[in-house]
Amino acid sequence: MKKEDLLKKWLSDDLASSERKKFEASDDFLTHNIIVDTAKFFKDDQKVPELDMAKMQERLSKQNNISSNTTIWQSSWLRIAAMVVILLGVGSFFFFSNDTTIYTDIGENMSIELPDHSQVVLNSKSTVSFDQKGWSTNREVELKGEAYFEVAKGKDFEVLTNAGTVSVLGTKFNVKNRENFFEVHCFEGLVKVKYKNGYTENLSAGNSLRIINGTVTFETTPDSSPHWVNKISSFKSVPFEEVIKEFQRQYKVELILQNIDKKRVFTGGFVHKDLEDGLKSITLPLDLTYSIDDKKRIIIAKK
Repeated sequence: MKKEDLLKKWLSDDLASSERKKFEASDDFLTHNIIVDTAKFFKDDQKVPELDMAKMQERLSKQNNISSNTTIWQSSWLRIAAMVVILLGVGSFFFFSNDTTIYTDIGENMSIELPDHSQVVLNSKSTVSFDQKGWSTNREVELKGEAYFEVAKGKDFEVLTNAGTVSVLGTKFNVKNRENFFEVHCFEGLVKVKYKNGYTENLSAGNSLRIINGTVTFETTPDSSPHWVNKISSFKSVPFEEVIKEFQRQYKVELILQNIDKKRVFTGGFVHKDLEDGLKSITLPLDLTYSIDDKKRIIIAKK
């Protein structure tokens, strides 16, 4: 039996005993098994799109000369696993040894459940990595970008970034780590922030710490979670260039600033599901205007 047929039957739990032993002895089994295990980290209520098997088989055939026999996938996690197999190397999941890495693209949010049932919501253009098999003794998540965490109580839990480390026991908090921009917001409990230069700060619920180009500022808020999980980006006294960067992470557009002070401070926000409304939200408060040039770029300028 061809390798791809073995994989299909294994995912459908339709292998005979002899076939299963043969497949589980193959070099590919470990990778595919990790894929299925990782698919189970998705929250049960997360929508999984139905697969267009004809299109997927066509892609597989072009890449690996695999035949176009179809299979009906019976459960959500099997559909996720099938998607991961096809997207491996070009999609949103990579597996190296025991490490699992998940990332989001422009305009995407993703909810993930970690092995201890801690919840993570990834903002767009963000990446998290964790050790799946060693999780019980090492609750560490590496983050690039922005994520909201609801941590199950237990041993120490750490979020590692190239700007600093956030340590907690059981709490709710948000970490944003972008270029020259590092922000931690505690919504419940207590978090300890250790910046890369050795600076350390403890944050209680309702408090946040922001470091932009080495300058530290503190803010307070009554919010119980970050606005972006509800498809709204909000800012308080943030350089306008950071607003533009975030806008481009949420919409697949290119924004060009003409004769505008990028360091000008902005307070406000924009929605993620209406481009025109979003553009008005970031331009009108600063008395700016926008237009589209012949290259489909959005030009923002003074009125």
